[in-house]
Amino acid sequence: MNWFLKLFATKEKEQSDPMKKFLIVGLGNIGAEYVNTRHNIGFKILDFFAKKESLSFQTAKLGDVAEFKIKGRTLIFLKPNTYMNLSGKAVKYWMDKENISKENILVITDDLNLSFGSIRIKPRGSDGGHNGLKNIQLLLNTVDYPRYRFGISDAFKKGKQVDYVLGEWTDEEKNTLIERLEISSQIITSFALAGLNETMNQFNGK
Repeated sequence: MNWFLKLFATKEKEQSDPMKKFLIVGLGNIGAEYVNTRHNIGFKILDFFAKKESLSFQTAKLGDVAEFKIKGRTLIFLKPNTYMNLSGKAVKYWMDKENISKENILVITDDLNLSFGSIRIKPRGSDGGHNGLKNIQLLLNTVDYPRYRFGISDAFKKGKQVDYVLGEWTDEEKNTLIERLEISSQIITSFALAGLNETMNQFNGK
């Protein structure tokens, strides 16, 4: 095959290949009382990205959904409306509906084991006691899916974990949050365009 035919075959293949799809899942609880709580950082990050890019979430089956296209990629943003403990139901449904592989999902969640604002992106891992991740792991039957853990710290007194997680950000945290939300938006874009490994190298510990 001469160079022209090779080029034509390559171009034809590129045109016939479907767009790469990614499912970006922000974990949280629905309801006005949860909007500004630490446990809802997943929702907050997706809302920040959506506002920045003028995206609109639409209520669909098992969640609120928005779509963002960039450089041949389609990003589907999902905020499950199942409440945290049943997040896996929404994730599994939208993965199957959109035919998205587990390597192309990114689950964004809060993490008590990391200091406030810390970034930890990993290709797999345990649920770490997080009920949302626990349900996702159960329904996907695997721990091998990318996740972005956002540190909320463990600055609570003994027996007050639930109150802390479902509590609102302090004024000091709010002042830092905007910068962290901006970085989180960059992480989402990098995950889709540069891939997981490059994103981990660039943002972990930032």
